Amino acid sequence: MSMKPIDFDRRYGELDQVISAYLGQPAADEPDRPSLALRAYLRHTWHTRPWALSVAEQQLRAYANNPPGRLRQRLGEFYPVPDIGLSDSEIQAWLVQLADHIQQSIESGEVPRPSELPETRWEWHARFPELGQFLGGWFSQDMPDEFTDHEAAVRDYADSTHRTLVARVVGEIRELLALGLDEADHALAVAELGMELEPPGDHSAGSWLSAVADELSAFRPNHV
Repeated sequence: MSMKPIDFDRRYGELDQVISAYLGQPAADEPDRPSLALRAYLRHTWHTRPWALSVAEQQLRAYANNPPGRLRQRLGEFYPVPDIGLSDSEIQAWLVQLADHIQQSIESGEVPRPSELPETRWEWHARFPELGQFLGGWFSQDMPDEFTDHEAAVRDYADSTHRTLVARVVGEIRELLALGLDEADHALAVAELGMELEPPGDHSAGSWLSAVADELSAFRPNHV
């Protein structure tokens, strides 16, 4: 049987965060230079959950030093490392290398500088999680089958979502717009965060996000 969530988190929770940062990215770490994916993980985690870095280092090392045997695999009590372009024989050494990079980062105490523009899809979603839920959940290619237009989708989101989460989306939109990005970067942002449609015809990505933030701030759901 598979592991209970609490047991999974204790053994692999932060390891899973590190590995997830590599989805869509190559495992291109070198002994003297972490990959783009690991740099994104380090940057975001240093600025949001610095205590988690030591947990990640310990879990990576523990998994590399004690890979799952046949019994744990048969019982489902292990972390299945997704396909990241490495053979099984290479994965253990790679995990140790990741742990070494994280340990070096902790011991040096050098906090990575913030990046205005996230560099990987994982970093986009880690930095703007609720905006990713909003754009990916309400503005996929299926939206025209469910709603008459963008405005109807925004109203449905606002009416069906807890006000705390709506407030977080508004805050994340304001943060994104406050970065002073150009329109090409705004278009990149909404695409990376899951929007599969163009903004309404009279809007750029940035102006539409600004209008959405204003609307969500003023909206009062029907059930209140």
